[in-house]
Amino acid sequence: MDYVSTRDKNGRRYTIREAILMGLAPDGGLFVPVAFPEIPEDFTMEKGFAYSASQLLYPYFEGDLEKSELEDICADAFNFPLSMPSNGQKATLELFWGPTCAFKDFGARFLACYLEKHLEKTGEDMTILVATSGDTGGAVASAFHGRKHIEVKVVFPKDRVSERQKQQLTCWDGNISSFEVEGTFDDCQRMVKQAFMDGGYGNLSSANSINIARLLPQMTYYIYSSFLYKARYGKEPVFIIPSGNVGNSTGCCWAKKMGAPISKIVLAVNANRTIPDYIESGEYEPRQSIHTLANAMDVGAPSNMERLMDLYPTWEEFRNELSSYSVNDYNIRLSIKQVYENEKRIICPHTACGEYVRSTYFPDSPTVVVATAHPAKFEHIVEPMLDVRIPIPESLYRLFELDSKYWEISANYKALFD
Repeated sequence: MDYVSTRDKNGRRYTIREAILMGLAPDGGLFVPVAFPEIPEDFTMEKGFAYSASQLLYPYFEGDLEKSELEDICADAFNFPLSMPSNGQKATLELFWGPTCAFKDFGARFLACYLEKHLEKTGEDMTILVATSGDTGGAVASAFHGRKHIEVKVVFPKDRVSERQKQQLTCWDGNISSFEVEGTFDDCQRMVKQAFMDGGYGNLSSANSINIARLLPQMTYYIYSSFLYKARYGKEPVFIIPSGNVGNSTGCCWAKKMGAPISKIVLAVNANRTIPDYIESGEYEPRQSIHTLANAMDVGAPSNMERLMDLYPTWEEFRNELSSYSVNDYNIRLSIKQVYENEKRIICPHTACGEYVRSTYFPDSPTVVVATAHPAKFEHIVEPMLDVRIPIPESLYRLFELDSKYWEISANYKALFD
């Protein structure tokens, strides 16, 4: 499998290793595969998710990793549950049972395992840059903490993450450094891209969803869960995905492209309406992000839109394949309350966007809402609303007991290296 830049589809081709190590293409574009293979004929779910993921990923890594090496990486990375409880034909894909209780654990741990294996072979050192609006930085810090040959710089916006998210971003030592930026997530994301384009800061790579090694493993849980849903109900479900930087959504689109039994993909966004406005008008207009209760989705210029627009190059194709709905803070609160009252299930504000879209627009359809984070990470929002105490998973509790350390900087990428 070869990979190309979204900005130069007929230009140079890269190997998967080159694409992962570079993170961003030299022209500023994002790496995409030149083709999407069909799901392997011998694909099986009988050996569990980690083994299934290795089967699905092998065509993308063939020539770079042996099957046994990829199986080992997946077994190391995906050593936590993948759960999909359901209420009738309304299923919820719970992606928050990893070490930092967010879906980002899947991609971050896969990338960390892959890079450590590579760098141990070469003896090289690398610096990972990651901009985060909430959950990505914590997942990356956890995944890379203590890994050999790797230094990580986590960049997050001031006053735009929850206190528990901030603790997860700043409780690390050793090879992890955290930076609080006077600005928005879009500023943080721009800083990371500028550092790459500068080229003067050594061996850099990215752990954001601009890195293809984050997206490919996320694609696998959509294939796995869609087959699981079809086996239960005999139907292809609508996937409703809380979306910010749309890396997770892109993974689902790639899964469908490979032949996963998915009927429709729906992006549930918060008050940051860049994507639904594009679908409605045909004019794509990135903008400054708006602060909402679902803070990890506060993205006005989603970087992975470049991959989605590469996959669906015309407006007609895009709106035929995807739909998107915006959910404001009032309806986020409403959805959290309704899900608890009706099902005694506690959800986070991001998952609430998906649940609101399901109940409002797809009440009678076979659906899977993607639950992206554990509600204990947003207790300051959810607990007063429901008048309940949310049990804290053990993995989170351990992080909350650690000391916090970070640097306050301006929105200038050079400050990351001073």
